[in-house]
Amino acid sequence: MLYSKKSKFFVLVMVCLFSIGSNNQLLAQESILDVGIRFQKNINLYWENGVSVQYSHKKIKPDQLYFGLSYVSSRLGTAINSNAIKQDNILFSTSWYFKKDKLFRPVSRLNLGYFIADYEASIFDVLPNTSMLFSPEIGVVYASKKVPLKAMIGLGYNLVTGDGTKGGGTVYPLFTQTTVSWTIFKK
Repeated sequence: MLYSKKSKFFVLVMVCLFSIGSNNQLLAQESILDVGIRFQKNINLYWENGVSVQYSHKKIKPDQLYFGLSYVSSRLGTAINSNAIKQDNILFSTSWYFKKDKLFRPVSRLNLGYFIADYEASIFDVLPNTSMLFSPEIGVVYASKKVPLKAMIGLGYNLVTGDGTKGGGTVYPLFTQTTVSWTIFKK
């Protein structure tokens, strides 16, 4: 098979996003709600994929200061059709988008969240399967004013990790992420 199912799905999503409302004109100084998909890779471990929502309020540094919520899980990544550990992450984030009028914008983000692993067998019940998450992240976002689409790549570092005896053993420090989001509204 030349292309994987994930590749075909990604291309389908991108075509849909570009075709729906591609003529929308986005106005400045408005509240913004972006909804999208997030692909996250813990370096030397799992792919964790999920959804991401980002909101910028028109009265608090519009299109610069964003508040977000993301859910990523290995259930939607490496653990599909494999025996990889099923783990879920809920992240609350605050992001700052620099260079407001540029096509490529540097981004800094601070994530705070919660991790839980499902080891699935009672033999592992003695191992910790939860952890708080705290991670700074830097990246760059492509944000066109003509198409309500954003694509971000980022590099983050989990400051709270574990070794399996104290904290979850599968919370690795370094991760990369790609988020592709669609601006649902700008009001």
